[in-house]
Order: sequence, then structure tokens, then C-alpha cells
Amino acid sequence: MATFYTIRLNDRGVSESIGFMLIFVIVIAGIGLVTLYGYPLLLQQQVGADEKIMEKNMIVLQNDIKSLAYKTVPFKETSLKIGGGSLTVYSSSYTPSPANLTIYDQSGTYYVDSFNPGELRYESVSAQTDISLQNGAVVMRPRIQPGSVMLSEPRWFYDPNTNTTVINLINITSSSLMAKEGIGTVQMALGETNYTYVPNINSPINIVYAPNPGLNGQDYSVAWDSYINKTFTNQPGLTLTPLSVAPGTGSPLTYTLTSINPMTLVIKRYEVIIKNL
Repeated sequence: MATFYTIRLNDRGVSESIGFMLIFVIVIAGIGLVTLYGYPLLLQQQVGADEKIMEKNMIVLQNDIKSLAYKTVPFKETSLKIGGGSLTVYSSSYTPSPANLTIYDQSGTYYVDSFNPGELRYESVSAQTDISLQNGAVVMRPRIQPGSVMLSEPRWFYDPNTNTTVINLINITSSSLMAKEGIGTVQMALGETNYTYVPNINSPINIVYAPNPGLNGQDYSVAWDSYINKTFTNQPGLTLTPLSVAPGTGSPLTYTLTSINPMTLVIKRYEVIIKNL
């Protein structure tokens, strides 16, 4: 009996090697697409996550400073993860400050003369962002463009009932320049504290915020301008004179507080010593 074989036209030339090459090319193309588009997106997400974590960490450190200054806790210690950058202590005693503050009345009496607060600064090279804990506030600024924003406010306030202005100044110091990456433990101690109480001031009070843009462009004047205006504008019996120069230009900003009645000024200074990172 004869045997017959059926040959289909579409089976001619089929090879396992060609199928393997097709699958291999598809896999390589998929890996290339993931590497080209997916990996940069993952890195960007990681940079954003590191920045958000450090924002929260700096607010935690701000609360530690508040406990030291306002609750007279002698020592605080906080462990944190520093990702995507470094945390550096810039002491007010040996390095130029990102800004200095001067407070005087128009009769010529100086209550604060060029106060340098120092700072704890998180510097992210990948995100091109600096987050600074300075003078009791947490502020952030991008490196590639002007401007800044205050993430958490300090404790300044005006009491219209007693016509009293209270300004708290935080001085961050350390024995040496410190920087940390990865996992670190910030150890803080309360140093010297002093108070200035001046009742019945009849002359307008000037508050001068002088940024230091020469210190790697550390100009946080936009953030501080927003806070000072928020604190002292629309207060009963108090007038805040508008600025003659715009914030963010590197120029000193002078704010004039004029009260209908004699004002009481309370200035509290606290020294916070960074022992270790």
C-alpha cells in the first residue's frame, strides 16, 4: 500500500534558529525600552521620595530645637536617613551665615546687631534643592532658579491686646564643620539663652533681613518676606511699611513696624549646640 505525505507551503523554510532570534530581539528591545524610559523615571521618583523624606526629617529636627529652646530640654537625639544628598552643619561662629538679622528703632537704639543664626542644611545634588533649618524655620530653595519657600514657620508673633512683638532667635553652633550621608544621628544640646525686654518704645522698629547670596547663592529672602508679611500685616494698631526693594535679588530687606501706641519688644535668643551627626 502506498504512503502519501502532505507538504504544506507555509511549513517550508521554518527554522528554530529564526524563532529564537525573533524572541531574542523582542527581549532585547524590551530591555532597551525599560532602560531608556523606565529607569530614568524610577530615578526621578527616588529623588522625589528622598526629598520628601528630608523635608519631614528637617521638621522633626525643628521640633527637637523647639523642645530645647521653649521647653528647656537639655539634650535631644534623633536618628534619620539622609538619602540623595548630605546634611551639613554651618555654625554661626566660624562660617558666613545664609543671612543676618538686625533689629533697631529709628531713634538709633540697636536691640540686635547682625545676628548670624547658622543652619543645618540638606544639599541634594541630584534634585538640585537645598533644605535649610535656620533661625527656627525650615526653608527650601531650588538651585537652578531664584525663589524659596518656607516649609515650617518659626515662632514670631504680635499680640494686639498688649501691643507686644515677640521675636525668637535660634543660634546654631558647633565646634567643627560636620557633614553626614546615609544613616546619621543628630545630637543637640541647649546652650546659652538670654532675653531682651524693652517696654514703651515710641519710635518705629526696623527689622533688617540681609541675605548672603555670595554663600553658594543662599538667598532665602522670598520665604522670609512672605512670613514677615503674614505675621505683621493687618494687625490692629500696627502698620508694616512696604519694601523699597524686591525680595530674591540679594539686597537687604528693611521692614518698618509702626505702632499707634508705645510698643513692647521681647527678643529671646537661644543657642543650640550640634554635638554630632
